[in-house]
Amino acid sequence: MAPDISPFILFFASIFTSNILLANFLGMCSFISISKDITSSNGLGMAVTMVMTITTALNWIVYNKIIIPFGLEYLRYIIFIIVIAAVVQILEMLIDRLSPNLYMSLGIFLPLITVNCAILGVSLFMQLRYYTFIQSIFYGLGSGLGWWLAIMALAAIRKRVDKSPNVPAALKGPGLTLIIIGIMAMAFIGFSGMLNVQ
Repeated sequence: MAPDISPFILFFASIFTSNILLANFLGMCSFISISKDITSSNGLGMAVTMVMTITTALNWIVYNKIIIPFGLEYLRYIIFIIVIAAVVQILEMLIDRLSPNLYMSLGIFLPLITVNCAILGVSLFMQLRYYTFIQSIFYGLGSGLGWWLAIMALAAIRKRVDKSPNVPAALKGPGLTLIIIGIMAMAFIGFSGMLNVQ
């Protein structure tokens, strides 16, 4: 049975209090790697948001209209990944055609959106929580925007920190990045209790 949650509350909760990246730590690999550059982070954030929104809606339709009626629940992971891969392939061709510079800057991480666990995680959470179609769209969009917000915030912070002469040499690079992510996660957890979608 679908939970009695307003789609708008679900939307804002998935951006802040239940951020797929900073609350569930899904999609960290491309988040850490691409966040060195603001332009690439923005491009990847837009791509992830588009893929997450479209695939959540498509996977809801596939799950409720094909998987359940035909008793194929045991294949849901494979089917969800096939839908995600198809959407990413189409998006990759569009970005290559419309913005070759962005396509080159994203490099291997664009096709790797297919295996971004945040995208699959949103589809699985949507299915496990019995969201309606409208709730699923808002949840997918909000989760994508939350991922985009997090990667842009990290890219902006890293740009400032990399130019700072006060950072000890031992902390520069991955160590400081992980510390920043931990502080960001604590800041987002500070919104907990305001909105909850669990």
